[in-house]
Amino acid sequence: MERLVVITGASGSGKSLAARCLEDLGFFCVDNLPVLLIPPFYELIAAGGERTSRAALVIDVREGEFLHDFPEILQNLRAKEAPVTLLFFDCSEETLKRRFSETRRPHPMVEPGITLEEALHKEREALAPLRDLADRIIDTTRFNVHELRSFLKASFGGRQDKGALNVHVVSFGFKYGVPSEADLVFDVRFLPNPYFVEELRPLDGTTDDVRRFLLSHEETKGFQARLHDLLDYLLPRYAGEGKSYLTVTLGCTGGKHRSVALAEELVRHLERRGISAVATHRDLGRE
Repeated sequence: MERLVVITGASGSGKSLAARCLEDLGFFCVDNLPVLLIPPFYELIAAGGERTSRAALVIDVREGEFLHDFPEILQNLRAKEAPVTLLFFDCSEETLKRRFSETRRPHPMVEPGITLEEALHKEREALAPLRDLADRIIDTTRFNVHELRSFLKASFGGRQDKGALNVHVVSFGFKYGVPSEADLVFDVRFLPNPYFVEELRPLDGTTDDVRRFLLSHEETKGFQARLHDLLDYLLPRYAGEGKSYLTVTLGCTGGKHRSVALAEELVRHLERRGISAVATHRDLGRE
């Protein structure tokens, strides 16, 4: 078997959308499979050959008490060297509240006498052991549907190469907080700021004008060269240690100009090196 992806996390964080995206990428997907059936499911799928070489499962608090059995099941699969990846989807509480309000669907842990806020807290407690075991934590607070699809396609769209490393480059604004999923954080607020150039202020870092402005300064060129050299050195070593996913974040003040432009440049650099990389601009579009 090539890959088994287990999707879990908070209700309303995008697990179902992720499963549909993986299904579109050719994965055999099952939602809410009882955790005790995961070992026989894996054996059955693994015996199916090329037809079922990639599969995805969604598990969450709908499992009830059986969810407690999952950490041991995951440990046993990994001991057998099963190609299993655990993705944990998370989201801010305010965003989850808004999503449940918009969809009008009940949270699975809401019951008489329990508010939505209490249900969200109970769910976080129940899922904490799975979050600790996750290979990748994906915060979808600022992801839109298209960004999530792009990220999953970049990470799981191709055939898996043993030792391959998927890089997610995230631009952000420090005024909105550092991304919780960050593995590496680079602060680019020391670079010349296009915000203070009147004709560049309404533009963003995806435009050629902003890119040319930034790269016209020696500080930018010097930082970019050192950043690229550092990652050229680090990425093969992370891959050699078995790391499959790396989130590199670049932050400026508002997440509109400097961090966006440098994130785009970094993705282009990594792709030229044959490394799978995708950019997400978390705070682009905020006022």
